[in-house]
Amino acid sequence: MLAYIARRLIAMPLLLLGVITVAFLLSHFTSADPLTSIIGERQMNNPAVVEAARARWGLDRSLPEQYFVYLKNLVTGDFGTSFRTRQPVAQDLLVRLPATLELVIAAMIVGTIFGVALGVIAARFQNRTPDNLARLFALFGSSVPVFWSGLVVLFIFSVQLGWLPGPGRIGSRMSAPEFVTGFYTIDTLVAGDWAGFRSALAQLVLPASVLGWTVTGIVSRMVRASMLDVLSQEYILAARAKGAGQLRILFHHALRNAMLPTLTILGFSFAYLITGAILTETIFSWPGIGSYAVSAARGLDHPAIIGVTIVGGAAFLITNLLTDIAYALVDPRVKIGARAAT
Repeated sequence: MLAYIARRLIAMPLLLLGVITVAFLLSHFTSADPLTSIIGERQMNNPAVVEAARARWGLDRSLPEQYFVYLKNLVTGDFGTSFRTRQPVAQDLLVRLPATLELVIAAMIVGTIFGVALGVIAARFQNRTPDNLARLFALFGSSVPVFWSGLVVLFIFSVQLGWLPGPGRIGSRMSAPEFVTGFYTIDTLVAGDWAGFRSALAQLVLPASVLGWTVTGIVSRMVRASMLDVLSQEYILAARAKGAGQLRILFHHALRNAMLPTLTILGFSFAYLITGAILTETIFSWPGIGSYAVSAARGLDHPAIIGVTIVGGAAFLITNLLTDIAYALVDPRVKIGARAAT
């Protein structure tokens, strides 16, 4: 198993290099000129200003030269400087990534708990009213656009009922906690600011619920299908014949085996949401990677676009590896198979 993990870790930089290469080429093959976001459209008619800006940002070099210079800087941790913020892209990402991770982790917790619960209920009461209601809820959550559901929950729970706060990471009358982890819910606890913790937690409820609803729909359908398949196996029939209770059969015998294919969905969903929570972050004014990517795309900010792509690619690679390890922990047969392959 250790040799298998080592091979995966060795292959990761090569796969990430492919992602970087594709992102670099695509960002530079656009017809729009990134100088318009650097010096403005009015200065584009001034040849001296244009040439100075090209030399300043290295845009006067050939594409292969720009590519190899970028790779050389990347090895040292230099992601370049953002055209828009004039700050190092690595610094921008480090500031915004914790906000996205906090939102995604909360959404995954919500989606996993409700998804697994609904999937088990649907499988237990197959083709009956609870199953139909669970499938309807899952279908609605996975098919409704996030921008619509986000605006609806904001209008209902924030504007009309006033139960929860509106957009933002912390209350408007509160200041952001001192940076420790970047997670406001954790940093406020570290600082002993209970009012700030309650505010940060309340701000997290709506965006995490909207984003988690999508995960709930996907997970519940996968758990239901897996549970129905497992419940038809012979060892389940043997457990019933021995007098095992329904709850023991569902949670001890069936759910653990049914969770194997669900782990893949959970891993993919987590990696996707890191860069795919764009609409949710935009609607709820959440200053994360998604909103940063939108601003970078609008401003033709090549270094920022490539930086976000690197983060997304690394998230998928790391999540896939952790998912495989989780497989081995849940099912020993996967561990034996990986050991045999080495």
